[in-house]
Amino acid sequence: MKHLLLTLLFFSAFAVKAQTFKNPASLFDPTPYGFSHASSVSTPGELVYISGQSGGSGKEHILSNSFREQTQTALQNIVTVLDSYNLKPENVIKITILIVDHSSEKLKIWNEEINKVWKNKPFPASTLIPVSKLAIDGMLIEVDATAFKTTK
Repeated sequence: MKHLLLTLLFFSAFAVKAQTFKNPASLFDPTPYGFSHASSVSTPGELVYISGQSGGSGKEHILSNSFREQTQTALQNIVTVLDSYNLKPENVIKITILIVDHSSEKLKIWNEEINKVWKNKPFPASTLIPVSKLAIDGMLIEVDATAFKTTK
């Protein structure tokens, strides 16, 4: 009986939400910019590392000349990989965004598009890195992600 009670206590301790997102009050509010300052995972599960997804569409990896279209496609590619694990954007705990020739206009577009995907917020922890070039000519953005899937 003691073993059963300890087992139940152990599992109930991990029944709480697996992910925590924090934006300390003493730091600026990052939510208008589409990210949280930090995220953590405190329960057993599986980390899913998603390689950098470009704005290339389909198996042919067709690249639009539009930064907005590439951003939409890169985010959709992230969602496609998440779907393959039965996960949603809310399961992403960290993203890194690489933007070619970063500008305030491109940041505005990024913020608009990430808000369309992360409808239920909170946003993941995030790092945006301006770059001069990416792996393939014509790539304007690349986004990688780390997601967390609880195992019960």
